[in-house]
Amino acid sequence: MISLLHNQRTRWAWRRSTAIISFTVLILFSACERDPQRGIPHLRKQGTATQLLVRGQPFLMLGGELGNSTASSLASLQPNWKKFKESHLNTILAPVYWELIEPEEGSFDFNLVNGLIREAREHKMKLVLLWFGSWKNSMSCYVPEWVKRDFVRFPRAQDKSGRSMEMLTAFNRSNLEADKKAFVELMRHLRNIDGREHTVIMIQVENEVGMIPDARDYHSEATKAFQSAVPEELMSYLQKHKDGLQPEFRALWQKTGFRTSGAWEEVFGKGLHTDEIFTAWNFARYVEEITAAGKKEYGLPMFVNAALIRAGYVPGQYPSGGPLPHLMDIWKAGAPSIDFLAPDIYHGSFVDWSSKFHRADNPLFIPEAGLSHRSAADAFYAFGQHDAMGFSPFAIESIEPDGHRLTRAYELLTQLMPVILEYQGKGAMAGVSVDQSLPETRRQFGEYVLTAMFEPLDRWAAKPADTDPRGGCIIIRVNTEEFIIAGSGVIITFQSLNADLPIAGILSIDEGVYENGVWKPGRRLNGDQSHQGRHLRLPYNDFQIQRVRLYLYK
Repeated sequence: MISLLHNQRTRWAWRRSTAIISFTVLILFSACERDPQRGIPHLRKQGTATQLLVRGQPFLMLGGELGNSTASSLASLQPNWKKFKESHLNTILAPVYWELIEPEEGSFDFNLVNGLIREAREHKMKLVLLWFGSWKNSMSCYVPEWVKRDFVRFPRAQDKSGRSMEMLTAFNRSNLEADKKAFVELMRHLRNIDGREHTVIMIQVENEVGMIPDARDYHSEATKAFQSAVPEELMSYLQKHKDGLQPEFRALWQKTGFRTSGAWEEVFGKGLHTDEIFTAWNFARYVEEITAAGKKEYGLPMFVNAALIRAGYVPGQYPSGGPLPHLMDIWKAGAPSIDFLAPDIYHGSFVDWSSKFHRADNPLFIPEAGLSHRSAADAFYAFGQHDAMGFSPFAIESIEPDGHRLTRAYELLTQLMPVILEYQGKGAMAGVSVDQSLPETRRQFGEYVLTAMFEPLDRWAAKPADTDPRGGCIIIRVNTEEFIIAGSGVIITFQSLNADLPIAGILSIDEGVYENGVWKPGRRLNGDQSHQGRHLRLPYNDFQIQRVRLYLYK
């Protein structure tokens, strides 16, 4: 009898617990239904890396950005989706045009946005939307007609002669409020139609802002602000972060004895550099207000992108005041709602620019890069060396997937994605980029040094068809003696740092594939394929994943 009562009580307690758990789950589910802000894409830290979480899982963006006008017509874009899938893309970066979503003031049309989201869902792809609002590549070409025509209400920036330019001034509330209103409507609409599907995973606010051909705006309100005291918010930030400021910026401030108050030229000295610092602060404040208002409606991660400086250019010859490395502290101070600053890399060294934008408080994402055969190496380098969240060449609709090196790189990176995401931020990965100008580079892992060399210079390599080719790979250390190495156009040798066991040898090299995150070995590469046990080779005319096991001896 006692046993029977005990069993009944146990069953009753179990049912009661189950009911409570079910009720709790229902309440939480209902809360998520009522509040689409819960569970939306967001950023998180894993070790030293920042990852984008989508539907609770880390996501690596293998992206491509559309040309400026492509997304303005769904009919012209529609045939490209099959091409994007064949290229192994999982994310499309697409503009949203202020002039098309608000053709008349206060009247919004989101048909293009809706169609873009619908097509992305059909093809199981994600979207990063680019807000072409007040500025696109410095200019205001995407503002609506009703803004362009009313130049009294919506004044332009002016050059030194007082001539207005095709560029809204950042020193006018009407300009800011109109842009902000449209952006808030966009974010509210995204929350309503995508707050549960999460097709849109990030937002870029404006596009490549900056002043040109002068380093600052000479509108009367801008001049008044330039002659006034540097805002207390900026001075407080600079004093608080004084020891960690970008060296180039800190050196400029140091020349004035680290002054903590005064007009702009009193604090930072006279010169184009001060004009640009002033411009950066005011662009950042403008963008901050728009971003903060948009995030209140729907808090997706948001970033700004930078048009980079060509060698030898001075402020005014490039979009000055944008979110560039030497101005990063100004942007961090002025736009705290922006999650990170991102480079658009078309010229100069991809390796150097990537390194300048990747720092502890600024994860690397490449929203734009030149689309070429070199894109493959750049992608491997960005993900391996800098724990990049994503990589995205520009004008992706122009790609021909069959045989393109980016297609083959993305196919390998798709296989490796679970492994890359597992090891991000743990100090176990490296990226390699080598070409004619940088034929060799080294990476250290514990007692091993890996020397990566440009493969086409090797006497066994077939001559590549590409002009100015570039090799690249990602290296992942999975345990003390074993590495995953994937890419193309690289030869890797191994050295020991152990004084007692000074020689590094190869135990085995296997090529293979990853299927759903599980390694499937293929050929054992030995003899000629490993140069009789002396190196690992990723041929330029092929893309491979290889696993190598090493050992030390004397």
